Formats: sequence, structure tokens, C-alpha cells
Amino acid sequence: MHDTETTPRELLEEIVSIPSVSGEEDDCAQRLATYFERHGREAWLDEAGNVRAPADDSALLTSHIDTVPGDIPVQIDAAEETEEPALWGRGSVDAKGPLVAMAVAAVRTGLSFVGVVGEEVDSRGARHLITDRDAPEAVINGEPSGWNGITLGYRGLLAGTYVATSESGHTSRPENNAIQDAMDWWWRVEAAFEPDEWTPVFERVTCKPIGVGGGTTDDGLSVEASMDVQLRVPPSHTVEEVREIADAQLNGGTIRWYDEVPPVMMGPRTDVARAFRVGIRDQSGDPRLLRKTGTSDMNVFASEWDCPMVTYGPGDSDLDHAPNEHLPLPSFERAIAVLETVGTTLQ
Repeated sequence: MHDTETTPRELLEEIVSIPSVSGEEDDCAQRLATYFERHGREAWLDEAGNVRAPADDSALLTSHIDTVPGDIPVQIDAAEETEEPALWGRGSVDAKGPLVAMAVAAVRTGLSFVGVVGEEVDSRGARHLITDRDAPEAVINGEPSGWNGITLGYRGLLAGTYVATSESGHTSRPENNAIQDAMDWWWRVEAAFEPDEWTPVFERVTCKPIGVGGGTTDDGLSVEASMDVQLRVPPSHTVEEVREIADAQLNGGTIRWYDEVPPVMMGPRTDVARAFRVGIRDQSGDPRLLRKTGTSDMNVFASEWDCPMVTYGPGDSDLDHAPNEHLPLPSFERAIAVLETVGTTLQ
């Protein structure tokens, strides 16, 4: 079937059926590029593997191609929560539903499009993009917000690895070993950022260890400890402030920070946010303004491009990475209609 005859539902099912775990996005990216070419649009894969389909830069429609691992049979079946027909499969929500909605809307409106790679790992596609092209007039980033939701803010990220070494000794000795140094440092960090119970999660610095290792070395002469950590940074803080506070808690060992992503918070009165409110109301929806406690490529774009942005896309973000990931198809089609209205309004 030629792409000019392919329906959005059919394209979505095909794209979800093509595995695209981070680092293995090429087949899916090629299919997206073909979709644009068959609609008369120039499209190619850049050095990072992103699908580039430049056109009207009144707004850049962009979402990510990659998914987390997970084998969920691709099928159309009723959604558990609404009994509407839904597409089940890994990536249907995060973020191939938003990705295909952006692609269809870009073809119908003539807006610029980029499908980026690596969002689930290191945002390498978005990081390449901000160094390789000028800022558009607006960015519409694709992630699940619900078809009637608009995400205006994300917390930032600070990630690092703590390492400590101490001499081995009898466990009856009172001095800390490396494992205790690591534990003590982490307790100090948590205490430094402990919020009161009334502070919303979005406004907190949250601290999570994501990997821990340690023990006596093979030669029996030392004790080693390592801890991989992530701290989420609200817009009320800078990444630099959070890093300095965490560094100040060190009482042994060292920390190597390897990833820093600044937080982002956009205002609700930009032209692009207003256009979304109009588009959602045109589809008989009640617009919801959202703030997300995680991090997305919107953070990366906002770190370099000074233009209004929102994140938008069909799907329930509670199903991100879940074993029952599925996207109700009526919501997917309403999201395309919203994006068409937004695109027309901004041009």
C-alpha cells in the first residue's frame, strides 16, 4: 500500500510493530523517512540517526523513535479503562503514538518534523539537533500527556557515580570502611534535600540510588564501594546548586557527575500554549496544564533554544514502560486533529 493510501491508524500499527530499542532505531527511522518522501517531502537520516524532514519552521514537531526493551504483542484490542479500541505494543504510548501523530500532522500542515533517537538513554538525538540547526519559532515535543493535556514543565537531572576505597581491617574496628562512607554520604544528601510534607513532588529535589556495589577486593587488602545516583532538579534550583550541595556532603570518597540536564518551565500564555488550548477545546476537550516530575528532550531543547515550547501527545504516561502499554485509538486521532489546528494557528 502506498503511503498516500495509508491511514494514521495503519501507520501507527506499522511503526509500533518495528522494534526500535535505544541504539537500534534505524529500521523504524527509515520507515518514517519513507512516509515523508511518499508525501512529497524531503527527508533523510542525519549523522545521529534522526529523521529530518524540514519545512515550515513556524513550529518544529518532534518526538523520539526509541523505546525501552520489552516484548508486548502488537494487537488492536479494547482498552481496559474505556473499552475503546486500543493499539497494544511496546512504544505505543512512549512515544510512538505521539511520534506518528506528529508525523501525520507535519505532512498535513507542512510544518517541520524531526524524529529523534536515544531519548530513553542519553538524548543523543536531541543533543545533536541543537548543535546542528537554528532554533525554530516554537517546539512541540512529543510525549504522552493525554490528548487534552499540555506539559509545560519538567524537572532536570543530575546523575553521578560515587566511589570510595578504604584499607581492609577487622570488622570490630570503629573506623568507617568505604561502604560506610558511601552510606553516610547518601544519608547526608537525602537529609540536605529533605522536603516538608507540603511541598509538591515537582518542586522537590528527589534523590535516588540506582546501583550499589561493594566489598573486600580480591587481594583482601581493601574495601571498595560504588553507588550510582540520580537527583531530580526542580525549576526553583539550578543543577549547579544541587551539585554543590551534594558535593558538600562528602566525608570520604569522590563523586563523578556524568550527566546534567537543566529543568524547564514554560509559561501558559505563549502563542503555542494558547493554540493548544484552542485546539483541545475544538475537539470538545477541557485543556489540562501539566508539570512532569521526570525529564524529557524538551529540557535539552530549552537549554539551547530560546523559543516557546510545549510537550504534547496522546496516551497515559502511567503506561510508560509498563507491561500493559496501550494507546486508545480515538485519543490518537483526536490528538492529530488538535495538532492540525495548532499548526494552522501558528502558521
